[in-house]
Amino acid sequence: MDDRTREYLRGRFGDYYRSVSLSLPPDANLREWGHIPWTPGSGTTMVRHQALTELGHVDTFFADNAPRHAYFSAARYDEPGAATMGQKGWRNADLVFDLDADHLPGIDPETTSYPEMLAACKDALFRLLDFLDDDFAFEDVTVVFSGGRGYHVHVRDQSVRELDSDARREIVDYVRAIDLDTDALIRTVSERGTTKRVLRTEGGWGARVHDALVEYADDLREMDEEAARERLMELDGIGEGRAETILGAFDRNPTAVREGNVEAGGPGVRRLVSALATRVAAEDAAPIDEPVTTDTRRLIRLPGTLHGGSGLVVTPLDRGELADFDPLRDAVPDRFVGREIRIETDADRTVELNGERVRVESGRDTVPEFAGVFLMARGEARKAPER
Repeated sequence: MDDRTREYLRGRFGDYYRSVSLSLPPDANLREWGHIPWTPGSGTTMVRHQALTELGHVDTFFADNAPRHAYFSAARYDEPGAATMGQKGWRNADLVFDLDADHLPGIDPETTSYPEMLAACKDALFRLLDFLDDDFAFEDVTVVFSGGRGYHVHVRDQSVRELDSDARREIVDYVRAIDLDTDALIRTVSERGTTKRVLRTEGGWGARVHDALVEYADDLREMDEEAARERLMELDGIGEGRAETILGAFDRNPTAVREGNVEAGGPGVRRLVSALATRVAAEDAAPIDEPVTTDTRRLIRLPGTLHGGSGLVVTPLDRGELADFDPLRDAVPDRFVGREIRIETDADRTVELNGERVRVESGRDTVPEFAGVFLMARGEARKAPER
């Protein structure tokens, strides 16, 4: 980034911070603080190991320093400003999840547009929240658009604060369906002297697989017999004989399917359940970034600040806002709307922001400031002198 671009962005970030008042996380005085300034050259410098008292008045600090990126720790410490981690005196930490479009299965950042990446990440966010709400029943949950390519979720329930890295990794493995054990989704029950194996339909992955089984069985019943048999035979381990047995069991005893009974239909149904479990795991798992969640000393972006790689606001979200939230519209700072600037870029580009589709010609061009800031922050444009 050249000097003109860097100083322009630093100045406009400062203007943004002078126009807002930042909200601090709970126990802000017990957290470590860090930021990345607008360092000259291609490298970056992280300033960290700071306590809140070292920043002074927060709004004044941000207005004066206009950091490129700003962070606070998920952890609470006795001495958050101590120079080494060993001296800080770790108390506990929030459980933090990071969803980044770069890490989503099937997403190639080279061929997927930014809007498409954000849409895919939002879908993954809803899957994650299903786990946090339904499977874990967490109550103190905060959702934040990262300002970049995804979302952060902060869980601050008292029950999770003292979990170590290994316990947090178990949560990661659960929501990512790592090594999902089909047998563990099945329990044995006794009914009138007879034992049978049934899916755990009361919740968790068992309920998800059971829902898929019921839907699959309903779909088969709507097909003609040959089509239903061929669909079953697409699954590994199910030949014509097992397919016939499964269809007969589904037809004779539909109640068994709705009860999650994996005995009805013999080994074929159990093989079907295993195949559906694999499919459900692939479709419903939340592809969170494991190192973020397992790190009990992680620094995470401060809501309300600007992301130095996009110029968008790190936006805290009410749960009721999520469905309608459009980061490419709602995270654009008002401070960057309503004026135009001159930039220069080496290629034609299209920017979709603030409800507009901005076409940028290679060379020097005049664009809405929000589009120019976005491209400059991403390293795709430079600030040109104004005429």
